[in-house]
Amino acid sequence: MISIEEFNNIPYRLREISDPPKKLYIQGQFPDEELKFLTVVGSRKHSSYGKMVCEKLIEKLAGYPIVIVSGMALGIDSIAHESAIKAGLKTVAIPGSGLSEKVLYPKSNFKLSRKILEAGGCLISEFEPDFKATNWSFIQRNRIGAGISDAVLLIEAEEKSGTLTTARFAIDYNREVLVVPGNISSPTSKGTNSLLRDGATPITKSADILEALGIKEIKNEEKEIIKDLPEEELLIYKSLKEPKSKDQLSEEFKKEIEEINILVSMLEIRGIVKQADGKVTRLD
Repeated sequence: MISIEEFNNIPYRLREISDPPKKLYIQGQFPDEELKFLTVVGSRKHSSYGKMVCEKLIEKLAGYPIVIVSGMALGIDSIAHESAIKAGLKTVAIPGSGLSEKVLYPKSNFKLSRKILEAGGCLISEFEPDFKATNWSFIQRNRIGAGISDAVLLIEAEEKSGTLTTARFAIDYNREVLVVPGNISSPTSKGTNSLLRDGATPITKSADILEALGIKEIKNEEKEIIKDLPEEELLIYKSLKEPKSKDQLSEEFKKEIEEINILVSMLEIRGIVKQADGKVTRLD
């Protein structure tokens, strides 16, 4: 059993909001904060369309530097976590309860919580570990979901729903609000379609999400190469958000220059970096 600990270093995105949590508890490993955090929320009573859209959008984010965040509720939240795990993306769950097994809500998603941890993700909560979920705690949780994100993606929401509170928090916190358009006759699309009318960004394909997050879309074959990189090569590749010299890489990773030469050469052979003017540059 992975222990529940007090999270001493509150994520910087949460420190930026107007009402940050005083403390957080965590179970598992919090993802690298340099990744893009996408909070995905939606209706518990989702349609088959909502399920399909959620799965397909997240599936095509595989290989990109994105973390999927959701509330581990029944419905779209659960589908988002499951889809992230399937796509090899880290996922963060924020339940409306404490993290103790005896109070974790919903109880039916306990197995999902273990899958999230086994896949290298985490659960976080600002509530004491034995705190039982209440009506108000879900709204408070939604604030954390919005605040921890770079953008919030809504997939189906009724006209009056908790999902829309996450969108309102996102607007207050200056986060991108992304919405999947829905059937105009469906009750589960009334809330999301109203957000589109008010100026939210419509999402019809995964590339729209990448654009909103400021991530350049890369070719499928390049994604597969990056996905299969050995850990040391992947770390160097990720660090090259701007060109760096081999000396800089040597200092950053505390490796001898000869080892850096080998790793950079392997990345160059794979066709995803180049060396020019004494610098190593990514080719994406």
